[in-house]
Amino acid sequence: MTSDSLTVATPAGTVHATVGPRSRDAVVFELGGAMRGSVHVTGTHHPHHWDWFTAVRACLGPVNAYQTTAPDDALPRLTRGSSGYRGSLKLYTDVVGRPEVSVYPMETAAGHEPSQKTAATLTAVLRACAEHVMQREDLPAILTASRQRDTPALLRFLDWSVTHHQAEAARLEAEARAAHSARRAAVAAWWTVARWFTASPHPVLLVMLADYPGSLSRHVSVMEWLAPYCLTAASREHDQARRAETEAACLRNAQIRQRAPRPGLGRHPLTR
Repeated sequence: MTSDSLTVATPAGTVHATVGPRSRDAVVFELGGAMRGSVHVTGTHHPHHWDWFTAVRACLGPVNAYQTTAPDDALPRLTRGSSGYRGSLKLYTDVVGRPEVSVYPMETAAGHEPSQKTAATLTAVLRACAEHVMQREDLPAILTASRQRDTPALLRFLDWSVTHHQAEAARLEAEARAAHSARRAAVAAWWTVARWFTASPHPVLLVMLADYPGSLSRHVSVMEWLAPYCLTAASREHDQARRAETEAACLRNAQIRQRAPRPGLGRHPLTR
């Protein structure tokens, strides 16, 4: 287990963060020194994979800001200041195991952007708390509890995402078919005008054959571009739908494994 107290050097001075007892899915740090208040750290999904619970999120305040809002008087503040601050940070590893940080907007309780010095201080404290939790021996338990907490909402989002991407793919495929039909009709019309011009040259017919914005020739070119563009976009939408389906399936499988009894453990005689 890592130390129960952190010392964080920040532009505003030294901040001390005392680790509180772990709840089921989070650790809360009490701040002292150059800051007062608390930081809440819990598990969360990787920013690029909804089903990978391998990251931690640190929020300013005593609660998970993605589930509830801390009252203004509970927000952390600089010892020499009066403004409380909101904001969060996500710590995770990239594909080769290097730590990566995503910092979400910091603001005062009144909605104002903090100074660069204050933002750097808040970020340093959030990162230190997040790194501490990443090194804890009980991190797997925190991540498992966090996944159980967030899975119902993530499944609702992923199910919506599948439906949305499939509908977008169908719309784009229909647009591609319409563009293909429109191109064929425009090409046929262009050749009709060309035959008229060959049979009886006239300046009006020549204008109809020219390439300029809004012309028949330009319409053919646009439809030739639009059909494959829509098909490519539809293919991406299908890929997004399949990815969401896969991530939802992984989360559901994790739910099933969590609910299943452990091998070798029978029912207690007093259990009905």
